[in-house]
Amino acid sequence: MSEQTSEELDLTEEELGPIDYIVVEFPAGESRLTGEAAAELASLVSAEMIRVLDLVIVHKGEDGSLEVDEFEDFEDLGPLGVIEASLADVLAEADLIDISAAMEPGSSAAVLVWENSWAAPFAVALRKNGAQLIASGRIPTQALIASMSSEGEN
Repeated sequence: MSEQTSEELDLTEEELGPIDYIVVEFPAGESRLTGEAAAELASLVSAEMIRVLDLVIVHKGEDGSLEVDEFEDFEDLGPLGVIEASLADVLAEADLIDISAAMEPGSSAAVLVWENSWAAPFAVALRKNGAQLIASGRIPTQALIASMSSEGEN
């Protein structure tokens, strides 16, 4: 694997959009991957909505052992081949150990870190005007639906 620097990937604060991550766990023996999620991720990258910065698969053994598959180590990436050039390996070993602590023994998890490319021009404009990010978060879809469903019940 060739080492890419943050400069080669244009990872300067002046140009970056917001960065997000997700960890998706697959309980032991319950993975039913069809390729649909990979195609959707590739579509987001191709449309320049996001830029994938890191993607790894973490396997937690029944004994608590940890095994990590780097995305770029897979030979046949299928539709995900479009993201290979944008990887920056931003996850550290300590991050993966922390993630595995939340996983069930025997499970696997996909860890995805991405830049919201679609928001980069907006974020850059805000920074140029002196704005600083002081809070960020995500409202779980289920919580929003539950809140909207209960409106008017009080």
